[in-house]
Amino acid sequence: MNLQQSGLGVAITGSGSASPLTALDNEGLSKLVETSDEWIASRTGIRQRRLATPAESVTTIATQAAQGAIVMAGLTPMDLDLIILATSTADDLFGSASQIQAELGAQKAVAFDLTAACSGFVFGLVTAAQFIRTGTYQNILLIGADVLSRWVDWNDRRTCILFGDGAGAVVLQANEHDRLLGFELRSDGTQNKCLNLAYQPEPKELVDGVTIGQGSFQPITMNGQEVYRFAIRRVPEVIEKALFRANLSVEDIDWLLLHQANQRILDAVGERLNIPSHKIISNLAKHGNTSAASIPLALDEEIRQGKIQAGDTIVASGFGAGLTWGAAIFQWGR
Repeated sequence: MNLQQSGLGVAITGSGSASPLTALDNEGLSKLVETSDEWIASRTGIRQRRLATPAESVTTIATQAAQGAIVMAGLTPMDLDLIILATSTADDLFGSASQIQAELGAQKAVAFDLTAACSGFVFGLVTAAQFIRTGTYQNILLIGADVLSRWVDWNDRRTCILFGDGAGAVVLQANEHDRLLGFELRSDGTQNKCLNLAYQPEPKELVDGVTIGQGSFQPITMNGQEVYRFAIRRVPEVIEKALFRANLSVEDIDWLLLHQANQRILDAVGERLNIPSHKIISNLAKHGNTSAASIPLALDEEIRQGKIQAGDTIVASGFGAGLTWGAAIFQWGR
């Protein structure tokens, strides 16, 4: 869809991020599983990951990230009309967005969770834009936050080296000039088994003839080779489609902001699109894969370091479990 066809515009005016204080580096991880800093870094680009303590939660880090975004946008929590939390690891299966709304004191805002795994922030960005473009809401807070450490098998070397915890947030506002230039979203459930955090039911007989399935979620499982092949094939394709819808070319891109899954994926996508490495944003070394948090967390770091400037054109692309993937092209600021 081309978002420039309507008179109602969208601007991304504030960003914020938060990470747990506790860090586990590759050397520390090598005490849990047979690995090394050189092995992990050379294959993933990751040097450490931040991990939430029992006292920290999706709600606490998401609230902190949200506060930073609200302040940067020049708003107060009472100005918010809507809060969307993109997460796969809510503190409550019934949803955590309302808890964040209460913590912020955003009494006028409706709040709900959105789940699309590592694509969650991009899917949330497009969803939020629709509320603004229809004139329904003026000020929307979008948060991507995950605490994946809860669901990692710390004895599985294939997955435990990858994941970390974090939160990132942006504020979207109605704007005279449209800064969300185009998008493309995709899903393919036939490849669902490539990456799972699945519920495993156990039979429980209530009375004679009535048996239910009552169990728990199992740790993350992943077919790394299949996910890698999927990402380097589908991500460049979806970015090209989004560029076409925005009537832009690769040369118009100032920054490539991919889901921070693996440095090899970032490099391969950049190479396929002919985007130079200095335009590719990466914070994998410090944070690892933080799922829905990875794009807004990296975005906020680059903005606060002064690298991303107002008017810069950014192509953001998320990809992951579902399988889901998508791209959104936007300009930072009003």
